[in-house]
Amino acid sequence: MPATLEFFYDCSSPWTYLAFSRVEDVARRAGATIDWRPVLVGGIFNKVNEAVYEQRANPHPVKGRYYVKDLQDWAKFCGVKIGMPPVFPVRAVDVMRGAIYALDEGKVVDYSRAAFEAYWGDLKDISQPEILNEICDQAGLDWDGFQAAIKSDDAKGRLRANTEEVIERGGFGSPTMFVNKTDMYFGNDRLELVESALKAAGDAA
Repeated sequence: MPATLEFFYDCSSPWTYLAFSRVEDVARRAGATIDWRPVLVGGIFNKVNEAVYEQRANPHPVKGRYYVKDLQDWAKFCGVKIGMPPVFPVRAVDVMRGAIYALDEGKVVDYSRAAFEAYWGDLKDISQPEILNEICDQAGLDWDGFQAAIKSDDAKGRLRANTEEVIERGGFGSPTMFVNKTDMYFGNDRLELVESALKAAGDAA
């Protein structure tokens, strides 16, 4: 039986974009399946990682300069474009509720990729309806269906439940990943460990 990788993610995180750009290849090489789990990373921070807000407001200049370099080194390595969005942090509620709709429509990967590219590559405000419409067009999603879905109690409840679940299971940011439900990993730079764990889990099955 193939191993399963739960991928809890929010499109407003640049490090999550890096992981997203690589995780399908990781799963393919390991013969694993991915369970896509949209969350609101702001909700996670509010509960278990409030220090991130202070770090953003008062970054250390030396560490801040390296952060910029590190992010661009990773972007080059992953083959993606990551700029500095004029709106950061962005209100991600609608775009991530939309990921729930895209999941139900079987287009969550295309939708999430379009959202990541719009925000980090094209530096567009993905909280705005006109940008969300563009993302839906790129992913082949019905705009009217999308608008109805993101206002629905179902999408609101499932996004909230995913966010609360990852906190309860020990997560503190995005991306948080679990191999076969119990083995947790956090961050883009843990994907090599994730791949090793997936292969080991698959061999043991």
